[in-house]
Amino acid sequence: MAEKEFREGDHVSWASHSGRAHGVVKEKLVDRTHVRGHTVNASPEHPQYRIRNDDSGRDVAHRPEVLRHEPG
Repeated sequence: MAEKEFREGDHVSWASHSGRAHGVVKEKLVDRTHVRGHTVNASPEHPQYRIRNDDSGRDVAHRPEVLRHEPG
């Protein structure tokens, strides 16, 4: 399966404890960093995405395999 690619501004969703969460991609992470106090072990070989959650307005980070494109 080809790796999913997302771009800044893409609307995406992912599974959360309360159903599906939605947000907008802010950036592709390719270096180890922190998002809201959590370490994100991103690398060029294993990128993650910083996403602004539509409901909370907070940033989260997710691997591409857990994300799916949403219309809008």
